[in-house]
Amino acid sequence: MSHGQHRIVITGVGAVTNLGPDAPSTWAAMREGRSGISAIDGEEFARWHDKWEVRIGGQVRGFDPTKIMDFREARRLDRFAQLAMAAAHEAVTTSGVDFQKLDRDRCGVVIGSGIGGIRTIEEGEMILLEKGPQRVGPFTVPRLMANAAAGNISIRYGLTGPASTHATACASSGHACGDAMHAMRRGEADVMIIGGAEAALSPICVAAFSAMKALSTRNDAPEKASRPFDSGRDGFVLSEGAAMFVIETERHARARGANILAELVGYANAGDAYHITAPDEAGRGAARSMTWALRDARLNPDQIGYINAHGTSTPLGDRAEVSAVLNLFGDHARRSKGGKVLMSSTKSMHGHCLGASGAVEMIACVHAVRDGVIAPTINLDQPEDGFDIDLVPHHARERAVRYAMNNTFGFGGHNCTVIVGRYEG
Repeated sequence: MSHGQHRIVITGVGAVTNLGPDAPSTWAAMREGRSGISAIDGEEFARWHDKWEVRIGGQVRGFDPTKIMDFREARRLDRFAQLAMAAAHEAVTTSGVDFQKLDRDRCGVVIGSGIGGIRTIEEGEMILLEKGPQRVGPFTVPRLMANAAAGNISIRYGLTGPASTHATACASSGHACGDAMHAMRRGEADVMIIGGAEAALSPICVAAFSAMKALSTRNDAPEKASRPFDSGRDGFVLSEGAAMFVIETERHARARGANILAELVGYANAGDAYHITAPDEAGRGAARSMTWALRDARLNPDQIGYINAHGTSTPLGDRAEVSAVLNLFGDHARRSKGGKVLMSSTKSMHGHCLGASGAVEMIACVHAVRDGVIAPTINLDQPEDGFDIDLVPHHARERAVRYAMNNTFGFGGHNCTVIVGRYEG
């Protein structure tokens, strides 16, 4: 999809999630339909055990930031930025790019995070109340900033080109991806690190989302709690994680002999202008986002083979998304009419990583077009009536797919769609 502009390709992937410590293990769990949801560890959750309505989440376990940075640097970063740095390190390593040999004014970074350093805010507030204002640390502000991940990644690699952060709730990393892709199409950079990071599995976030009645309360069956599109769904499961990608202009990637994984071909976003947390019930904003992304990619709906749904497992959200897809794609999506499009939600396995969701789910889209494997929607025992789409229940599906669509929708009425294509030179 050249549009007379630069084609943008993906050459590196990295991840740290509750499904695995890196991108290959994260994808392996998605492909195999394994859940990363469990009871939450932590002093606060043990302390008030009987008072927590929600005690489950998608926790990243065994993460050691000192594998890629020294102890002093790790202490100066909030957990979300540590996860981002680790995922970026893997993405850069797998891409084979050497920034020391490049014009770093032509290299940039765009990261999404819906909440940023919430753990640092919590810790700072406790220190303030218990020990007084003089004991609040000097690194509190640079740790809590939502742009700390992007800033620290740009410093580590010396990237002096375009650098920014998107904080559009659950659509954050989708917006980051699209913003970077369009900047590179315009010729503003040759290489960029993009993605999302979130570490909001903290007491205040669990309590706040629980107070909204947004979270699943299946504490006794954590692996069954996230069940997008299932008639028994009762809310999303809060998770943490990060995923990063190295993207390049096709010309730059080919000149250095890079292994090209996939191509970014389309992006758009649209607002609901409806409600600060609830989606437009008919999914009109989501449909606009998908329609405009197709237009950007110069594709017709029937050319999309796979949709990675936002699919959070909330009653209203899943219903609105299915409505949007059926209205836009028509019989191409209707299973009862022999529709060919497959749609699944990998949140059934890794839960909802908020601002990092779009990036984590992009891994499934890349493998869909590259390997012809569609990750499943696990726990989909009984789809809600009217959900007339092949939602790939329980098990992965082999299907040759040329184009995959990645939807991310956030509080505030933010709808974001990115389209990935198989790279064919």
